[in-house]
Amino acid sequence: MCSKVKSEEIAEIVTKNKEEYPVRKMCKTLGISKSRYYELLEKRPGKRKLEDEKLKGKIKKIWEESKKRYRSPKIRAILIKKGYKVGLPRIQKLMREEGVKSIVVKKYKLQSRKKEEEKQEYENKLEQNFEAQKPNEKWVTDITYIWTKKDGWCYLASVMDIYNNEKKGWTFDKSMTVELIKKALENAVKRANKPRGTIVHSDRGSQYTSSEYRRMLKKYGMVESYNKKGCPYDNACIESFHASIKKELIYVEEYETYEDALKSIFEYIESFYNRKRIQEKLGYKSPTEFGAAA
Repeated sequence: MCSKVKSEEIAEIVTKNKEEYPVRKMCKTLGISKSRYYELLEKRPGKRKLEDEKLKGKIKKIWEESKKRYRSPKIRAILIKKGYKVGLPRIQKLMREEGVKSIVVKKYKLQSRKKEEEKQEYENKLEQNFEAQKPNEKWVTDITYIWTKKDGWCYLASVMDIYNNEKKGWTFDKSMTVELIKKALENAVKRANKPRGTIVHSDRGSQYTSSEYRRMLKKYGMVESYNKKGCPYDNACIESFHASIKKELIYVEEYETYEDALKSIFEYIESFYNRKRIQEKLGYKSPTEFGAAA
């Protein structure tokens, strides 16, 4: 009697040649019963099953390359770019079967509010209009806190272009000073090749309302814009980015020193976020890819 492996090989030969030769005759010649052949045929994985197994490997690779950050829509977008025609429910099912789960990021939701009637010293030019028609039309900026075991709290200041969500400039320091935000703005200006007329929006923190910072905006020909009182949603875009970097990176890692955190943040922003992290708003392109088409 043929071994299990050999029987399966024989069944494969019969299947490949059944259009030219009778199944009964081939089975008899190759030493396998016809009933055994059909038994093996039923046990053989179907085309869909084989495709699913292949897709699982592709899904896991994309997920791991994103450092477990991508959810099913982004994974599907990449698969489609690679030529795979696959629906979102199928991707979600295969991810569940493989235990592939993205690090969940809590998104900020905009909330409407009544306009303040009183005249403000710090005008809001943005008015929660987070759409831009061209690069360097609108920037948003903010500071967030990052903990390190040895150096305590450190501070990340970021400047983001609303057009493509690119991080135009950023800086990381042990002190939350005016110099911190000035350096981030200076880095953004250099990267953007000194744009003029850009609206730069921030909250009303003491660093951003300082005369030193405001003089810098004026020097670069930029238009200052500030949150309305008691409305953090006016700066939702940059707040959302800081939420993402914390959920996708900061809360996953434990930093011993300022230097450890700096190296990790540099890799995330410059190597991953700007260049590789696809976004639904950008048609599943990265900020750099979307900006290049402008």
